[in-house]
Amino acid sequence: MGTSGQGPGEPKYLKDDEVSEECLSLLPTLPSERGWVSSSLYNYQGFWHNARQLQGVISCQKHFQAQETDILLVTTPKSGTTWFKSLLFTLINRTRFPPTQHDHPLRSNSPHMLVPFMELNLYVNHDQNPPDLSSFTSPRLFSTHLPYKSLPKSVQDSPCKIVYICRNPKDAFVSLWAFTNQLRLEEMGVNSLEQVFDQFCNGVSLCGPFWDHVLSYWRESLKNREKICFLTYEEMKEEPGVHLRKLGEFLGCPFSLKEEDEGLVDGILEICSFEKLSNLKVNIEGKLPSGEKNSAFFRKGEVGDWKNYLTKEMVERLDKICEEKFNGSGFKFK
Repeated sequence: MGTSGQGPGEPKYLKDDEVSEECLSLLPTLPSERGWVSSSLYNYQGFWHNARQLQGVISCQKHFQAQETDILLVTTPKSGTTWFKSLLFTLINRTRFPPTQHDHPLRSNSPHMLVPFMELNLYVNHDQNPPDLSSFTSPRLFSTHLPYKSLPKSVQDSPCKIVYICRNPKDAFVSLWAFTNQLRLEEMGVNSLEQVFDQFCNGVSLCGPFWDHVLSYWRESLKNREKICFLTYEEMKEEPGVHLRKLGEFLGCPFSLKEEDEGLVDGILEICSFEKLSNLKVNIEGKLPSGEKNSAFFRKGEVGDWKNYLTKEMVERLDKICEEKFNGSGFKFK
């Protein structure tokens, strides 16, 4: 029932059994499917989570109190989350930590430590004793993979800002397949591309169905553009300077003429680049407290890499699903 069956030396991210009694009693009542890393995924509020994440979701929904100045980075898994965490952290903290600063926090910390996941870092295993967030300076910056309907009500009701990032599903799938195989213990073997592709197409992936996740934020962004900035990974890769400036405007910290003249936009993009981050010692050798190697979060960062992995039949199947799911929404991936 949600336990991974591994020994005491396993990394925390595999310890599905370390959840509250409430969560443990809930699991048997939920639809379940084979997990990509841990043993099972459970469907809660229409989306799929492993047991450990579900504990964080429930606790987060109960206890998180949004502030008006909060900034929430929301992503579908493997949509450039690590990159955008570094970009947003550096953007909103550029006065405190100029990107040229030799001891800039990004040089010695994983972006996932600087911008913690609410349901995966802050609130997991904290149902009885929610975390003390008083040390976070305003504006507080958090991240999440949660679909819109599963966000804490205080976030939905607050004027806090949401930056939403999604990625072409073919690249997002290939990246998720490669990433989850890195997280599996050697004795677990690897997931075949075909096996998890079938699950992905059926909507069974972390925080999936993918299209429902995207559509939930797309529709909300159309209703409230002041609250939600909807952006794709491909748009950011194509015109990073343009969209970084737009993010500055959206978050109420636009670049001044002086900052523009000093080349601050390019400075932020450089320190946050894949090449810079992936070659830092902390991201080559370090691990997160939950056990994931920092290096697992840096693969290629390319657009269109799916062409090296998916068959013609796979592409046609996924394209057909997306065409049907996004039909009439006004949104489509390039």
